[in-house]
Amino acid sequence: MNHCAALFISAPASGSGKTSVTAAIARSHARRGRHVRVFKTGPDFLDPGILERASGRPVYQLDLFMGGFAHCQALLASAAREADLILVEGVMGLFDGNPSSADLAAAFGLPVVCVIDASAMAQTFAALATGLARFRLELHHCGVIANRVGSATHGRMVGEGLPEDLPLIAALPREPRLILPERHLGLVQATELPDLEARLDAWADAWEASLRPGLAFRPQAFEANAEAAPAPLLRGRRIAIARDAAFGFIYAANVDTLKALGAEPVFFSPLRHEPLPDCDAAWLPGGYPELHAEALGSHPTLAGALQAHLQAGKPLLAECGGMLALLEELTDATGCAHRMAGLLPGRARVQPRLAALGLQAIAWPEGPLRGHSYHYSTLETPLAPIAQASNPNGGKTAEALYQHGSLRASYVHHYFPSNPEAVAAFFGT
Repeated sequence: MNHCAALFISAPASGSGKTSVTAAIARSHARRGRHVRVFKTGPDFLDPGILERASGRPVYQLDLFMGGFAHCQALLASAAREADLILVEGVMGLFDGNPSSADLAAAFGLPVVCVIDASAMAQTFAALATGLARFRLELHHCGVIANRVGSATHGRMVGEGLPEDLPLIAALPREPRLILPERHLGLVQATELPDLEARLDAWADAWEASLRPGLAFRPQAFEANAEAAPAPLLRGRRIAIARDAAFGFIYAANVDTLKALGAEPVFFSPLRHEPLPDCDAAWLPGGYPELHAEALGSHPTLAGALQAHLQAGKPLLAECGGMLALLEELTDATGCAHRMAGLLPGRARVQPRLAALGLQAIAWPEGPLRGHSYHYSTLETPLAPIAQASNPNGGKTAEALYQHGSLRASYVHHYFPSNPEAVAAFFGT
């Protein structure tokens, strides 16, 4: 049994400020020399980038659907062996989704604190906080955080009426410097924020200035659980992985899985016009190719190198944005059409409204995998799917899986730990 102080940061809804508060706490402790490990609930590529910079350590997903209980347990137990503090940021509202943030907190007995946007309320804050704390009695709420208060007086007002067992931990001010810019898929990527370090320190300063007496990080028990390592089915195989602002949606656990399978990941940046490395297989993850279409289109060798890669029968996995980059044409949100690599028949268009969102279970020919989908573009292709995903919550998002020679493409962001053997069977072809 491993012991480590832990805190689960949730909220009544998205947009309440969970990420900035989690980052503020992480940076506050990290700059005092404490070893902080941060996790993100559910599928997300953007928040973890911010939280990694705040804590100075990689951020992994905890998802009871994509990874399962044992996988999440192993990640937490591993972190507890080395960390002074574990922070887990929730997803959406505390009780939203299935599985929800509340389900995860309950599964591991994590103490919960809710971040509530207090900008448009006063004493009603206490009613909302109390309702969240009493809705599921198996959860342990250790306090509440008021975000975006207008003044010290406002901060005192929101705390009125809170029960003794639900103290106001902090009342953070409403300031522009404490807000991160966003775009259509969420927060702007950490790599695109040159002033991120200053912002993180400002968040930590605000947290420390607004922190009230009473928050005690009590050690939690995490049952030791080491996942069985997969067989080294990819030993000796080099897998080229695109990684930059256009292809940045990469789960840290996916890279770990490839390494555990014996593969050698080799990263390259198409945006910097780096060539495709010598490799046995390749992976183009999701990202923002629509924002960098001109730079990608002017790469002098990438399209030809990928075509030669496919002609040699080598596996190539293209996920969401990676798939869009291989199409014949991509129309961005402004209506401008861009010629893409032309290795996958079809075209896509970025639209102003969300096109798909949801957890996904999909059966590869090599075995079932899990993941998620989140995109604003729509795809037209003459290819017939080789598989169709399903949504565990009954949502309408059910993404197709396409095969074109040795190229496999889908809008699904696959979570490799959900079936390492299937991943190995594809990349090892």
